[in-house]
Amino acid sequence: MSAPRGEFSSRFGFILAASGSAVGLGNIWGFPTQAANNGGAAFLVIYLLMAFGLAYPVLMAELIIGRHAKANAVTAMAVIARGPVSKKLGMGVGYTGIAASCLILCFYSVVAGWMISHFLASLSDIVNLSDFSAWLTSLNLIGNALFALIFLVLTIFIVSGGIKGGIEKWSIRLMPGLLAILLLLIIYVLTLDGAMVGLKAYLLPDFSKAVEPKLMVSALGQAFFSLSLGVGTMLIYGSYVGKGENLVSLGYAVTFLDILISVMAGLLILPAMYVAQYNGVVIYNESGLLIAENTLIFTVLPALFDTMDLVGQWVSMAFFLLMTIAALTSSISMLEVPVAYVVENHKVDRRRASWLIGTVISFMAMIIVVNFELLFGFIVMLTTRYGQPLLGFMLCLFVGWIWHRNRVLDELRKGYVQVEHSLFWKVWPFYIRYICPLAILMVFSQLFIA
Repeated sequence: MSAPRGEFSSRFGFILAASGSAVGLGNIWGFPTQAANNGGAAFLVIYLLMAFGLAYPVLMAELIIGRHAKANAVTAMAVIARGPVSKKLGMGVGYTGIAASCLILCFYSVVAGWMISHFLASLSDIVNLSDFSAWLTSLNLIGNALFALIFLVLTIFIVSGGIKGGIEKWSIRLMPGLLAILLLLIIYVLTLDGAMVGLKAYLLPDFSKAVEPKLMVSALGQAFFSLSLGVGTMLIYGSYVGKGENLVSLGYAVTFLDILISVMAGLLILPAMYVAQYNGVVIYNESGLLIAENTLIFTVLPALFDTMDLVGQWVSMAFFLLMTIAALTSSISMLEVPVAYVVENHKVDRRRASWLIGTVISFMAMIIVVNFELLFGFIVMLTTRYGQPLLGFMLCLFVGWIWHRNRVLDELRKGYVQVEHSLFWKVWPFYIRYICPLAILMVFSQLFIA
């Protein structure tokens, strides 16, 4: 047997930890960027359909597999297999998820490093160190490498502390603060000149853009990325949930909170873009595309904060500090995927495994930093727009076709005795078996047809 495993101490702890995994840069950096570059409200409509219609059912599949197996992604996929062929296939899916999780953490650490540097830049402005602040926000090679490494060290430190003392503890304390800061910033931004134009662009859809293959693939990838699906993070978190918990309601809570943060982030970033544009900041090029898609949050928000004078420096510091925290709640779940595998399958001490794997990921992140223009966008696209949805497709096949239906029902009954008579059970098994895999394939086929 593997080493004794940790477990979330409460329902509230799991919801905030799982939401923390889901809520991060994918929501506040990725979602508004995708929305701004893909028709605003049109992207929002398709994203909501993808999140509720495809991402939530896959989230439930991961949670159910995880709690049933009480193991890492590779072992869990092998547990639900029916024979040697499906066992090897399942283990392959698990290994691929681990690789994808590591790749995501590589580029994620670079972006999170920008959050740290902008937090320190705001602090430097407050104490009148303008030259140091300018260096921190210049996104130079040395700074990118340094702050990505700092972020990864923080991630490794938390994961090495375990479930209750690391992941759950940080999530419970810090997620409410992120929500409060976002809400206050939204209220402020909507009072500024130009904000209403951005709000209309965000909330009034142009449905002619909603059927574009590129938009549909981007929305699907964003839904999977923001919910941390396909790479085993939610499977791992599900394995730390007690048998008496109602997985259906837990899944609803996590999905709702994740989508709420994404929508709130859009309410902040898109109006802020138009406020900045109103104040002379160039956002789009002549073709109508974002000038700096990957660095949108670092060009728009600083311009917004500058309009707030001294108050803006304090707000900027608080925002980027909480963004760093939000990034940490996501990154620890990514690192937990390979760490759990090494700890359970190779009997390596958790602390040693965390630092060993973290060191390898740090080296890979440095390669991205040095070759940023070549690798960053490519790895983002490869993992979030293609890898995660396709891995989610494989999870649908396993839960819908390979894992015995009665065993799935038995697992759900442990926390929800009447689940067999619920609307969820009347819809979800058929949905995960037919609708989800077909819909994912249809979205990708539209991309290649186009």
